Amino acid sequence: MSKTVTLRLDDKSYEIIKQHAQADNRPLSNYIETATLKYIEEIDYVDDYEMEQILNDKELLESLRDGSADAAHKKGRFV
Repeated sequence: MSKTVTLRLDDKSYEIIKQHAQADNRPLSNYIETATLKYIEEIDYVDDYEMEQILNDKELLESLRDGSADAAHKKGRFV
């Protein structure tokens, strides 16, 4: 179910967002929703380059395995 949210923007920000929404031929609310979700997705997930770096870091992988095993055995303290 859709929710209504009130958003307060200064005039400059409003005009910038409105221009981008018009360029994409979308309603302002849809543009804000889409842009927000895209931003959240970008910060929540690692990209291919970051994942490659993680998978190539043997010391980090070993530490993650050890931590996972400790958690499975309820060893240590979760912070």
